[in-house]
Amino acid sequence: MTKPAAAAAAEGDAAAAAATRTTPEASALWWREGASERTLRRDGRRWTAWTSWVVAVFFSPGALLIWIEPLTFPAALICFAHAIAVPWLQAGRGARSVVPIGSERSAARAGDADPGAERVALGLLGDLVGHEQRELVARTGCVVERGALGAWVLGEQGAILVRPGGHRVFCWCVRIGDAEGLPAADRVAHLLLALREDEADFATVANLGFSGATWRVRLRCDGRHRQALDAARAAARSGS
Repeated sequence: MTKPAAAAAAEGDAAAAAATRTTPEASALWWREGASERTLRRDGRRWTAWTSWVVAVFFSPGALLIWIEPLTFPAALICFAHAIAVPWLQAGRGARSVVPIGSERSAARAGDADPGAERVALGLLGDLVGHEQRELVARTGCVVERGALGAWVLGEQGAILVRPGGHRVFCWCVRIGDAEGLPAADRVAHLLLALREDEADFATVANLGFSGATWRVRLRCDGRHRQALDAARAAARSGS
């Protein structure tokens, strides 16, 4: 098969896959492979390989320096610090992908936020999630939703997927298209309804920002955010 023919066949396969999607947002991204158990396993392996490569790139020169001349230990420490710092920063980026209700980046903290509208929206969100989840939302500012791919943590923006077993997370950048003037809880509700409509399409539309061990992201979460992640990890373990 010639290259143009192969490219046309690949484009046709992508278009056929997009035709099976149930949401217009996912269908519009016809070139993007749909999220599935296979793609999550593949992406997880890629992130692990990337992290291992980064650590090796910075750790190896430091170890070599010490082997050649032990007195170069201070210079080697700089290499070791980079080997730790880069994965640390990436995990922090993953943790920051979710914006809890009431956090510093929350729409509820904006100067033009309407407290009355925020309270009404929070009550409507509570109706969506039920009594037990309502208490979790009040404590953490996030919603935890169990799905086929794992347990999700949703904020006003962003989502964290804790895979079955609770050992690995996927951190996604995702938000509603037109959030201007919407209360914080309404933004969470929109993402929750989109997730419930089609979990695979939701993960297809979202942009993956980080994948790695759950403990790495947990270390970078604040107290409220960490409680939501712990609840999702417990749900992922109980469902595995």
